[in-house]
Amino acid sequence: MDNVMDLINFLFRWVHLLFGITWIGMLYYFNFIQGAYFKEAGPEALADAKAKLAPRALWWFRWGAMLTFITGVVLMAGVGKQHLTNDFIVIGATLGTLMFLNVWLVIWPSQKVALGMKSGNAAAAGARALLASRTNTLFSAPVAFTMLASPHLGYGSNHLLAANGGGTGMYLCLALIAALEVNALAGKLGPMTTVRGVIHASLGLTAVLILILNYL
Repeated sequence: MDNVMDLINFLFRWVHLLFGITWIGMLYYFNFIQGAYFKEAGPEALADAKAKLAPRALWWFRWGAMLTFITGVVLMAGVGKQHLTNDFIVIGATLGTLMFLNVWLVIWPSQKVALGMKSGNAAAAGARALLASRTNTLFSAPVAFTMLASPHLGYGSNHLLAANGGGTGMYLCLALIAALEVNALAGKLGPMTTVRGVIHASLGLTAVLILILNYL
């Protein structure tokens, strides 16, 4: 029975990773490739891409996010039953959940307006979608780190929540993430305006979270 459960757990981790690759891959495509192309494309090419390419890419993007989230919830339930929750899991799950909500509640509704699939202020909708999308890109490197760290670095006594209930570092990380999410909803791009800026910010955020978790 244990072998069967281990296999099921492994399969869920596998599909969680596959869906996550699909989701984040599309996120990087939008931020690193499509956005720049839209700025440079001629009127006919731009209209064709908005009508045919972007909606198809957004389909893979949002359903990749949905299935990553669902499989993540299943995995979290299994980890919780085993009392193996650690601060890396909590932070990663928080980041992943916010990214998922940004996709379905901000980016997708705004993109429908920006692409002309729904009436509204296209310029304002595009700006909202860009800010949320860049925030998801900001969160992407920390999410990847916590996914790897949770089974490899998180079971020491200083990270396992069953042992200490969560320390100051974890709560400071969550507060920082919450502030960044507030900015995603009603703030500014800041250093995330450029592709280079958001990449550097994502790596920097990862480093900050690691330092907080390990030294506070």
